[in-house]
Amino acid sequence: MPKPSPKPSSSGKPSPRRPQPRTTSRKPLIYGAAVVVAAALLGYVSYRATAPDSPASSPSSAADVTADPGEGVYPELAKLARRDAGDKLALGRADAPVVLIEYADFKCGYCAKFARDTEPALVKKYVDNGTLRIEWRNFPIFGAESEAAARASWAAGQQNRFWEFHRAAYADGVKEKGFGKGRLKALAHQAGVPDLDRFLRDTDGTAAAAAVSRDQEQGYGIGATSTPSFLINGRPIAGAQPAETFTQAIEQAADRAKNLGSAGQDTKGSAGPEDAEGAQGTASPHGSAK
Repeated sequence: MPKPSPKPSSSGKPSPRRPQPRTTSRKPLIYGAAVVVAAALLGYVSYRATAPDSPASSPSSAADVTADPGEGVYPELAKLARRDAGDKLALGRADAPVVLIEYADFKCGYCAKFARDTEPALVKKYVDNGTLRIEWRNFPIFGAESEAAARASWAAGQQNRFWEFHRAAYADGVKEKGFGKGRLKALAHQAGVPDLDRFLRDTDGTAAAAAVSRDQEQGYGIGATSTPSFLINGRPIAGAQPAETFTQAIEQAADRAKNLGSAGQDTKGSAGPEDAEGAQGTASPHGSAK
């Protein structure tokens, strides 16, 4: 299976080898035995979920979601939920009891499958009623065009069109056309980005590069080795799993949050400093606030 590679090979395809970690990056973000185990689990499940001989929909590669809502949940990973009301790459209420964090690449076919086949139903069923918040993390692993598309998505977000860009970029057949500069501008136009000149400047700017790098390093730090990879209130799930895997994990997390407090809150349910302001959430792909 393709492994993360920040640079394309000479053939233009992503390198099958994962580059060696640098001294100051790609280390676990939170140190502790539980997080090391979680990172190893996510890396293994991530591989199994996207291995050529293990389709994401096969039972053997599906992430285990047991009847115990606390099993397989890592509280330290749940803390990676930002719950920032101003996050333009997030969808849903900042104080939602469940946060799904997605690490994804716009050149990833499995990511497109999740975006087209599974995510809309999750938005309708859980985001719209305030149960779920989705936080996007750009995790480009397939070379220069992946990086460019990630920066472009961030730039579209600065004009409140991230989710429209996301939908356009993951439409059937789009990734096969590539993500050159002209194509990215066309996708931004399709997404309704109002100022295309600003979009191009932002795409090439240092702020976009820094934002993408932050997300990418977080993905490496939790042990993600392929896309898409997910955390649902600290439960690692990898691959475009069947919809039932996500609905079961979300419902279990929501039930558990009733007793333990939602991700980012203490067990008494006291909100963090941003939650009171963030109760209105961010814009949905349809433009309405959640």
